[in-house]
Amino acid sequence: MPNREYTEEELVRGCAENKRTFQEALYRRFFATMIAMCKRYTSDEEVALTICNDGFLKVFKNIQSFAFKGSLEGWIRRIVYHTLADYFRKQSKYLQFMVFEDYDQAQNPEVVPGLYLEDLMRLIEQLPATSERVFRMYAIEGYNHREIGEQLGMSENTSKWHLANARKKLQYLLKKQSKDYVRGNEG
Repeated sequence: MPNREYTEEELVRGCAENKRTFQEALYRRFFATMIAMCKRYTSDEEVALTICNDGFLKVFKNIQSFAFKGSLEGWIRRIVYHTLADYFRKQSKYLQFMVFEDYDQAQNPEVVPGLYLEDLMRLIEQLPATSERVFRMYAIEGYNHREIGEQLGMSENTSKWHLANARKKLQYLLKKQSKDYVRGNEG
């Protein structure tokens, strides 16, 4: 019976009754999709696995609230995504420090207070690919320049350049976003 393919309704009901067989079946069915989503935000396997497993724990704790409106996969994806966002939100103070370290807040003080992690992550996605990767590894995942260089096949100095480039471009994007925001409020 362990190799049986359960329907979504059977999975939900079994998990709601805290039956391990159904929990394992649900986990196995959706794990690959959820871990892939987590890995898009971090290359640290341990962090991705921790976030994914924390998300599944929340799924199992709240499975009785799934109302079969929409797909089960979409519901699980939302929970895992929120777990991912919570993880990075906890890291955001350091992330904001990395972006604003050299930024003159006296010129544009309105930029920092209204900045949400999701906004910052969207700006990071606009960076050139290698600079984005280096910035994520350094500012979010906690790698040092030697480790980044080894993983990405570059020197420590090249890694440092990409980090500085990313910060400079982020500061530019923040200034631009701030001006657009102020202009939008005036009109």
